[in-house]
Amino acid sequence: MTKRLYVAIVGALVVSALAGGCGRSSSGTAAGDNAAATTGKTAKDLVPEDVRKTGTLRVATSEGYPPMEMYKKGTQELTGVDPDLGAAIAAKLGLKFSITNAAFDGLIPGLQGGRWDIVMSSMSDTEERRAAVDFVDYFNAGGAIMVKKGNPDGIKNLDDLCGRTVVLAKGSSNLAIGEKQNDKCATKMKIMQSEDAPTGLLSIDSGRAVATIVDYPVAVMYAKDTGKYDVLPEQYEAGPWGIAIDKRKTALRDAVAKAMEELQADGGYTSVLDEYGVTANAVDGVLVNTQPWK
Repeated sequence: MTKRLYVAIVGALVVSALAGGCGRSSSGTAAGDNAAATTGKTAKDLVPEDVRKTGTLRVATSEGYPPMEMYKKGTQELTGVDPDLGAAIAAKLGLKFSITNAAFDGLIPGLQGGRWDIVMSSMSDTEERRAAVDFVDYFNAGGAIMVKKGNPDGIKNLDDLCGRTVVLAKGSSNLAIGEKQNDKCATKMKIMQSEDAPTGLLSIDSGRAVATIVDYPVAVMYAKDTGKYDVLPEQYEAGPWGIAIDKRKTALRDAVAKAMEELQADGGYTSVLDEYGVTANAVDGVLVNTQPWK
């Protein structure tokens, strides 16, 4: 294969991955065929040699989605469900833990380019993204509409966003929800794109937008912490969020899946979710690309 053809194929995969929306799908490649190869082995046993030699699990996230990814107050230290669960997975793999903050829409390209080993950033496991990556699912949630406190525009659901100015995080599954709704609108929305959820909320504060769509557990925490917003109760296209791993790294994928199995068995997984009040968003069993791992 020529280098030019290889680059073209990788580029096509990245474009497809970034177009992914929210929602569970029964399609995709599960890891059941590898069950025999992993039976009787620990997560540490399954770590591929190239990762083992580095001694470190390199994780990427995109800060700005508490309680999933955030900085400890007054510091640049990342905390939240994703960093804490990532550290627990690294420990099961017998590796040191390193986490990097990056722009959300650069996470999959960086993963494919070898800048990090896995991505943990509230990323929806979608069929589109599976063109480029495999997912070990660890969370289940949908998008919810956030509006200014008191809901002065009387928004009740997605239909009420038609003809309004809405701000959505670029590259996110919630942008896809908004765009899908906009296709149904007789009077189109004006969709602004923000770098992340906090930046989008600034547009609501200033009156430039009347609403945003944010993953439900994140929306609830923002509303609680600031007292400035209401979260509408309906969750749209609820589905799994996954730990993204380059599709070419199946051995690492299985090691991470085994680590999740061990954390579910010993209570470490539940402990992390309990810490942030999101136990209700737990997945049942070990899932790869929405399918049972074994």
